[in-house]
Amino acid sequence: MTDAVPAGPAGENPDFDSMTRDIADVPAVEVITTVAVHLMSSAAVNLGLAEEGEAHKDLDEARKLIHSLAGLVTASATEIGSYHAAPLRDGLKSLQLAFREASTVPDEPGQGPGEKYTGPVFG
Repeated sequence: MTDAVPAGPAGENPDFDSMTRDIADVPAVEVITTVAVHLMSSAAVNLGLAEEGEAHKDLDEARKLIHSLAGLVTASATEIGSYHAAPLRDGLKSLQLAFREASTVPDEPGQGPGEKYTGPVFG
């Protein structure tokens, strides 16, 4: 069984080049912020902050995602500028605090997810 590709006008194959954006044309700041937003969204879901949150709650996965996000945000902050980095830092801090709140045994200050890169996070 093969996957059918929808035909274009008059039965022609669609022009995939015009349907997709060439990665070479995407500015680095856009790629970095897009990846950061995906990490944030996934971490929020794994923290149980989405609809039907408890069904998707997985603190181990959330820890990994937050740690990766912290590394990305910290490493890229000087490259993407404060206009883009500030909201990412705010989102990261919110996730770190939500993780601390969701944990039955909270990490020591400075030992939570991503705090290796951000330093201790306090509410």
